[in-house]
Amino acid sequence: MTKTEFVSNVAEAVKLTKKDVAAVIDAALKEVGDALAKGDKCTFVGFGSFEVRERAAREGRNPQDPTKPIHIPARKVPVFKAGKGLRDIVNK
Repeated sequence: MTKTEFVSNVAEAVKLTKKDVAAVIDAALKEVGDALAKGDKCTFVGFGSFEVRERAAREGRNPQDPTKPIHIPARKVPVFKAGKGLRDIVNK
């Protein structure tokens, strides 16, 4: 499902305009991103939680020359963990 399809489905479900729903979704996603950037965890009970984890530095291989190792630096990555409600919906 694309964002456009998602906006259309939500707009139809709540009887609002697509423009209003798109603005709310954009604001919500921005808030989640801002919270993760600050190192906070976002939890939506029954749906799941978003958090940031550290990925350690490691050695990799150069895809253009696999004989040469390359250094992949440590970085932060966003992670989503599904809640029980979402898992139950998916497994129905």
